[in-house]
Amino acid sequence: MARWTTSDIPSQQGRSAIVTGTGGLGFEDASALARAGGEVIIAGRNPGKGAAAVAKIRNDAPGANVRFERLDLANLESIADFGERLRRERDGLDLLINNAGVMVPPTRQQTPDGFELQLGTNYLGHFALTGQLLPLLRNGKAARVITLSSIAARNGAIDFDDLNAEKTYRPMPVYSQSKLACLMFSFELQRRSEAGGWGVAGIAAHPGLSRTDLLHNAPGRWSAAGMARTLLWFLFQPAAQGALPTLFAATSPDAKGGAYYGPDRLSEGRGYPAEAKIPPQALDTAAAARLWDISQHLTKVAF
Repeated sequence: MARWTTSDIPSQQGRSAIVTGTGGLGFEDASALARAGGEVIIAGRNPGKGAAAVAKIRNDAPGANVRFERLDLANLESIADFGERLRRERDGLDLLINNAGVMVPPTRQQTPDGFELQLGTNYLGHFALTGQLLPLLRNGKAARVITLSSIAARNGAIDFDDLNAEKTYRPMPVYSQSKLACLMFSFELQRRSEAGGWGVAGIAAHPGLSRTDLLHNAPGRWSAAGMARTLLWFLFQPAAQGALPTLFAATSPDAKGGAYYGPDRLSEGRGYPAEAKIPPQALDTAAAARLWDISQHLTKVAF
């Protein structure tokens, strides 16, 4: 897959995709898929940002089949409403990109459902969304679910005794846990799909170090992390480059179910899509099965 770029994306004509997140990597994913001829739904909680993303894509690619749908991944009711709307309007779905996320808010925040914000948005929200859309994905054509992890997952650990960081909240370890959970979910989805004959590929990807607003939005522009993102901008590759592993996983005939893709240079910090190194803790199948069961219980979404 030497120096794979968006010019290598096969035609997406006749394929349908949902991408979570209106800016940064999600915008780049949606834009590339729409330019390749796919039907794209951008799902996010901010209608203003969603409308702006749709307008920009249509401006860059006149005739693009793209629209915005409201979805708040931190709210199980919003996720259920979104799933119901989609199941009512269509019979199948070919691609789901679980991209949206929040990163290292300085103090512990909680979703309306009582989950710690990073776990609730990055992982449990996408777990519930995938479950809501599974009937459509099972009817899709060679359907794929791409779930975004992070190089932060390398330092992650699933704290089953304090999953929601109620006893101790440390922003970065909690973020790393959420991204490790995303990676384990992707692998477990692939295993369960193979065992159950669902016909849905679970594939994970990460963007390396990319210039998005994630570090500005959550800890804040003037936090240590936000200042590093501003002042050390040259260490971060453009969002369009960071989106390539996700787009490879989503579209390439060479992408495999159960695989993990990231950039190929500087310890996977930047570069072109390649197979990423899997943290050993992500391969713990017993922990993944336990996390899956807990996630179904917490979200009340059964696969």
